Amino acid sequence: MVLLGPPGCGKGTQAKILIETYGIPQIATGDILREALSQKNPLGLEAQTYMDKGLLVPDHLVIKIIEGRLQKGDCAGGFILDGFPRTLGQAEALETTLAAMNQQIEHVLSIEVEEGELIRRLTGRRICRKCGESYHLIFNPPRQEGQCDSCRGELYQRDDDKEETIKKRLNVYQAQTAPLISFYQKKGAVRSISGAGSIDAIKQKIERALSS
Repeated sequence: MVLLGPPGCGKGTQAKILIETYGIPQIATGDILREALSQKNPLGLEAQTYMDKGLLVPDHLVIKIIEGRLQKGDCAGGFILDGFPRTLGQAEALETTLAAMNQQIEHVLSIEVEEGELIRRLTGRRICRKCGESYHLIFNPPRQEGQCDSCRGELYQRDDDKEETIKKRLNVYQAQTAPLISFYQKKGAVRSISGAGSIDAIKQKIERALSS
């Protein structure tokens, strides 16, 4: 399956639940790129030449790295792709790769949350400068305002979590994802999930969508 959703929709939380429920790995693009770099294999070294220049790793190279990951034994019973594909071109390349492996994407879970709610969720995040612990002013506030419960370090708001930056990120996501959703809708694979409600309520919505 492919897991889609804008920043702040709860995608990461639901991915962890899906891993435990179905016993299949989550394949996140960033993670496998870092793994390829740490192993210094030819694909990882090639990817590093782009990253060192501040450039995006080209689609064809990311696809090769993902293909290698999908051939590992833990993917035999299924897998969750998170963060890939991001664009229509990547989705088309992935289709070709999976067809050669006798596989296909069966489910595309699209977690949907209104923009105002996403901004409320993301602007409330605070991070400890000292230990990196994460808090939320509404959902998981620290016991003492501005101070980490664990190490008493100062809490701060990342630039990525400021409203202006968040709106830009959401605009980019929508521009990239709209054609991707259309691509998978034509294949009957898209399952739209409302991201409103508790973690357990969203989990139940996903389970119902997958079982249908």
